[in-house]
Amino acid sequence: MMSKIISFQGEPGANSHIACDEVYPDWTVLPCPTFEDAFAAVNEGQAGLAMIPIENSIAGRVADIHHLLPTSGLHIIGEHFLPIHFQLMSLPEADLGTIKSVHSHVHALGQCRKIIRKLGLKAHVAGDTAGSAREVAEWKDKTRASLAPRMAADIYGLKILAEDVEDEAHNTTRFVILSKTPQWTKSGEGPVVTSFVFRVRNIPAALYKALGGFATNGINMTKLESYMLEGDFTATQFYAEVDGHPDDINLKRALEELDFFSRELRILGVYPASPFREKVQDAAE
Repeated sequence: MMSKIISFQGEPGANSHIACDEVYPDWTVLPCPTFEDAFAAVNEGQAGLAMIPIENSIAGRVADIHHLLPTSGLHIIGEHFLPIHFQLMSLPEADLGTIKSVHSHVHALGQCRKIIRKLGLKAHVAGDTAGSAREVAEWKDKTRASLAPRMAADIYGLKILAEDVEDEAHNTTRFVILSKTPQWTKSGEGPVVTSFVFRVRNIPAALYKALGGFATNGINMTKLESYMLEGDFTATQFYAEVDGHPDDINLKRALEELDFFSRELRILGVYPASPFREKVQDAAE
């Protein structure tokens, strides 16, 4: 029986904590200092699953994840999209007139520039949004504030001075749910996403040839990202996501063609597409 504990990177009250509660409300959360620690908790049996942010609609892909994920030994079994909201919070006795500085993760500060400029606050980078809220509570200084999720205010006893202060209303983070064992969703049970990594062979036009099968078989590739391996300019690995199941004949053929032109091909997960994708598609149309 898999332990009902889910790990995440960050401190209690972080957006990853909120994502865990939304998807697995009856599970116990395990905060971890780093992504590697969150992965290790699953690999070593301390947690049954991990909730890991992979990309943000404003900031782009989360640094390090594409390097760490393929080597983690874990498998993607699901995804979750979390709309991101930041609250400006400080001590109960503070107000907008007393605060002089604001502390948060670099991405949060970058996504709340308007309120920072409007109030003339000095921005200080912290390692984590929820961690900055904990520090503000510990400092007991009403001139300091934090930009963090609402949950952090509840956990650390802070007062929200301004609500939903993010610059962009469409700010959303996509998380992947990781397991030690693969749990491929069945074919034919609704929209499916297949995630995989590959390295092409060192021959002319290898990438063009490797991806040709997706076009000829009518497969929608929703993501293709490249990154260097171990600092080697000639060793490039690709992370890709496509709509469909590897057992579907069209995707099966496309993956066979990709495999022929690749030195390595590894499927990281086959999982249900989040309903959030349909909402985004409908809005785009």
